[in-house]
Amino acid sequence: MLTPIENLPEGVLGYEATGELRSSDYRDVLMPAVQRVTDGGGEIRIVLVFPAWDGLSGGAAWEDLKMGMEHITKWKRIALVTDLDWMITVASLFGWMTPGEMKRFPMAQRDQAIAWAAGN
Repeated sequence: MLTPIENLPEGVLGYEATGELRSSDYRDVLMPAVQRVTDGGGEIRIVLVFPAWDGLSGGAAWEDLKMGMEHITKWKRIALVTDLDWMITVASLFGWMTPGEMKRFPMAQRDQAIAWAAGN
């Protein structure tokens, strides 16, 4: 499930993920927000917070890939906020494949992650 993070700087999207992400999380929550940003000519700046995570359904993985490719030139910054060891490892190994700039922050630096996503 994706829960929007409130009171972010203008132009920054933010979500906290819990449980298993499903295609409906992308279709109903994330993709409409990304579409509003790109329709307005903006760049995608996003903060994703994972205190715990149960994975990604097959449909969600497909939606993630489609969304990334559809807006590949619009991704500016992705701040990944987590203390999950396996996610830190995956981000360090495959972060270079992410469109835009990606940076990982520990949970204790959530505010710094938001500031980084909003910055230049």
